[in-house]
Parts: sequence; C-alpha cells; structure tokens
Amino acid sequence: MVVARPGFLVLAHKRLFLSNFWSRCSYSTAHKYQDFLERRKMEANAIARPDPVLMKIDTPEFQSIFTQELKDLIALFKRYNYEIRIAGGAVRDILMNINPKDVDIATTATPTQMKELFTTENIRMVNMNGEKHGTITPRINDKECFEITTLRVDVVTDGRHAEVVHTTDWLLDANRRDLTINSMFLGFDGTLYDYFYGYEDLQKRRVAFVGDPDKRIKEDYLRILRYFRFYGRIAECANRHDAETLRIITTNATGLAKISGERIWQEWKKILTGNFGTELTTEMIKCDLAVHCGLPETPNVDEFTRVSANVRSFGGKLEPMTLVAALLHTQEDAIHLNSRLKLTVFERELIYFITQNRDEAATIEELRPFQQLCLRTIGNAKLKKEYVLELLKYLGKRDMHRKLFEWPLPVFPVKGHVLLANGAPKGPKLGLVMDRLKVIWSNNEYNMSEEEILKHLPAVLEEIEKPK
Repeated sequence: MVVARPGFLVLAHKRLFLSNFWSRCSYSTAHKYQDFLERRKMEANAIARPDPVLMKIDTPEFQSIFTQELKDLIALFKRYNYEIRIAGGAVRDILMNINPKDVDIATTATPTQMKELFTTENIRMVNMNGEKHGTITPRINDKECFEITTLRVDVVTDGRHAEVVHTTDWLLDANRRDLTINSMFLGFDGTLYDYFYGYEDLQKRRVAFVGDPDKRIKEDYLRILRYFRFYGRIAECANRHDAETLRIITTNATGLAKISGERIWQEWKKILTGNFGTELTTEMIKCDLAVHCGLPETPNVDEFTRVSANVRSFGGKLEPMTLVAALLHTQEDAIHLNSRLKLTVFERELIYFITQNRDEAATIEELRPFQQLCLRTIGNAKLKKEYVLELLKYLGKRDMHRKLFEWPLPVFPVKGHVLLANGAPKGPKLGLVMDRLKVIWSNNEYNMSEEEILKHLPAVLEEIEKPK
C-alpha cells in the first residue's frame, strides 16, 4: 500500500531499502519505476560489499583538497542537513597518492534544493546547463567553483542517453557507474565508502565493470572506450586484460555506431596520449572497433606500431593525429575519418597533410624541400611548419626535425596584392604563382628582394598558362 501526500511518498509497509529514494520522488515517478528500482536494489545488494565503510584516510593528498572555500561548502551543506561526499576521479587519485586536479562532489540534495540553498545564501551559480544532468555549480566566496551532482539512478537507457531519477541511496548511485574504481566515495571526514571492491581492484591495478559488463556497456557504449582509457591510467602492464571483458566488448562493438564522433575522439585521443596508447589502440582494433572509430576495415597496424615508436622517441608533446595517420592507407581514408570524428581544423589539415606528403617525404634527405613545404601556398607559414615537424616525427627523421625546428621562418617579401597588380591571376592560380616564386626564392637562400622576385613573374605566369 502506498499513501501519497503533497510532493512526497510514504511507503506504508516501510520498505527500508527504498524509503530514502521515495522521499525524493513524485508519486507518478515512484509508481512508474518501483519494480525496476526494487530489482536494481536487489541486484546491487547481491554483489556489493556487506559493509561499504572500508577505512579512514588522512594522507597529504587528501588534506591538499581542503581550501577555505571547500571548508565553507562543507559547513553549508551540514547546516542544511544534506550529505556530500567526494566522488569519482578525485577518490581514485587520492588513493593512488596523486593530488587531484578537480574535486567532483555527490550529494543527497536535489538540484532544486541546491538552488534554493545557494539562492538563500546569496551564492552565485554558474554553468546552469549542468542542471539537466543533476549538476549545480556554485562559486564559493566568488573564488572557487564546485560541481555538485545529485545521486541518481539510470532507469531508462538507449546506449547513449539515460532517463534518470534522483535518489538519496549511495549504493544505487554507485551501482549505476561504469567501473569499480570509479564507484567509490570519500567522506570529508576521510571515510572511504567502497560498495563494489574498487579499492581492491585499484590495488591490483585491475579495470573491472560494476556488476555485469554487458549490462554496463549497453547502458552507454562509450564505456567501451572508457575501459581502455582507464586501463592506460591505472594498469602496470600493457596486455593484462580480462579475456571475458574483451569478448564482451567485441560483442558490443557495433554499439559505438550510436555514439557521436566527437565523444569517440575525445576518449580515443586520451588513450593515444596515455600509457600504453599504442598497445591499447591495437587491442581496440582486435575488438572490431576500427570502423566505428572512422578507420578503414583493415587499418595499417604495422605502420602504426612503427610510427608510434618514431613519434614517442621524440619526447615532448604528443600529437595524437600524427599517430592515427599511420593507420590510414589513403587520403580518402583521412576524409572518411574526419567525417566520422568531426576533427578540429588543425587536426583535419594535419592528417590530410601527412597522408598527402609522407610517401614522397620519406625519400628526401635534404632540409630545403622541407623548408619549402613550410612556405608553400598563401597562409600561415608558422602553422604549416608545425605540420612539417609532425611529418618529420612520423618519418623518424630526428636530425632533420631538429634543424627545421631551429630554422627561423623567413618572410616572403612579395604580398599577394603586389602580384595581382603585376598581372597575376586571381583565385587558386594566385597560390600556384606564389608557390613557384617561393621555390625560386628558397633556391636563392631566401636572399632576394621584392624587385628581384618580380623579375621571375612573367616566366612563372607563362608556365602556369601552358596547356597540359
């Protein structure tokens, strides 16, 4: 029997494990999802640790988070009788003796209750777009922002999006998370709450899904890539995957087709630039993920392995698109990749540049042709130089890379409007004229005046106007 009163539910027979949840839901929401939530609670209890309170910690990494603003926030929620805990990555980092960069917070307060609280206390809220995900971001003392998210349960999922209901049950929120190492909470008194043995998995450097991997993946197929990203984050060995987990990932590979290219690339480039990026991308290809990430059906894995070794040997910032280019066979593959992943302009032009020039550039052992590549066409020579430097990393030409890096870009002394005034054609042919004149200029060690360069213009114009 269910007895309703305005705005709340009271379960007359006191189902203890759902009483907190119903107190936050409308009658219609509770009635609609009652059976689902009862099943989810029973499933979670079946695999959860009997007592989630594992230990108390008081490490320097834990103490490092306590700014005055955070202390004020903790006091505020305590005064309003809402519970808050640290969630997700910050918990994992603290347990790995890493100072967390960001502190995400979970709470029993609903978004509406948080907005009322912060409005009452005259605290400014920013980025209100997060409210649709249950996240409110207050700016405490007008100095520090905190993302605070209401505990929730994903009740309807389609592999991309979820319909959620809010809850005050920490176990249910932990149960809807992807990986055990991401399902822990840390109280501000140092109490570690670990429902699904994430602490043990972290100690073993093991990446495991919460509960049934097939269910977790089908709730959001992006979790396939998150598995590989977090493997690179915590694992100590490149190829110590659980065979059954990889089998389930392979079975669900087609689900990535539902995920936007932007989200796929956001995860994949973190994999590429992290630990074991080469090995993890190769494993992803073995799991049949290639075509869903914009790659050809048979990526060039051997070239990728060789180029990855070349690029990583240079040290410094790693440009992931340089590595991805090695997996492609043709320029058409690069066009298809961009269509799938929706690359930035820099990423798109870089992969087009590498796939267009790598074969010819591999045979060049002199610096000047690479200098000329930097100066070709109308445009930003500094940006083009970045592309050429990435091409040299791709090819493993270390000495050439050093020389080009140290080479100061000369400024071509003739502007486009001067060429037009002297008879050069408008449109694409102007770029051809400029390219030819730059070759003449570079062959003279970049030591020519505008007047000297313009003397060559008639011959260049005659050359480009010749019928082919």
